[in-house]
Amino acid sequence: MITIVDYGTSNLGSMQNMLKKIGAASRIAASPDDLDGASKIIVPGVGSFDAGMGKLRESGMIPVLNQKALVDRIPTLGVCLGMQLMTRSSEEGVLSGLGWIEAEAVRFNQNGDPGLKVPHMGWNEVVPAKASALTANFPADARFYFAHSYHVKCKVTEDVLLEVSYGAGTFTAAFERGNLFGAQFHPEKSHRFGMAFLRNFVERC
Repeated sequence: MITIVDYGTSNLGSMQNMLKKIGAASRIAASPDDLDGASKIIVPGVGSFDAGMGKLRESGMIPVLNQKALVDRIPTLGVCLGMQLMTRSSEEGVLSGLGWIEAEAVRFNQNGDPGLKVPHMGWNEVVPAKASALTANFPADARFYFAHSYHVKCKVTEDVLLEVSYGAGTFTAAFERGNLFGAQFHPEKSHRFGMAFLRNFVERC
């Protein structure tokens, strides 16, 4: 069963509705026991890093998530803030992240690009950095909806899955390491492109 982690930081209905559109049943997990039987896990999230990490700790689900993601190697997808929580830390806060990925979340740098709009909001085309089942059969113009002020900077180049050009530079739109995946964009708000992304996660990963 595809299990969506509820730690009080996002509208879970949108994700469930998008999964329903592709014919995938899902359930919400708000406690450690709710994670039993999960075949795929999605960790969504919006808002600040420390608030999200704090609520995730309060939920009591972190030990079980660590077991599922790192030991049982269940395919796990972090979305937006959920992606950032999978890293070691964030410039936005002082709490440690889950530490599943050797990366950190950093703020967009406006010093070298004063015209750069932060937060970054809107649609952007993505460019694959490597081949993956998660992005199989993507159209050349694949684009997704973003809404964020911080982005993930991977320490291991091979972890980068998708990149986006923004302003004078690029940033990581998605990462992949084994059974761990992260998407900075919102697939549940990205129409047919988001449906294709989630379908690959459900059927191929």
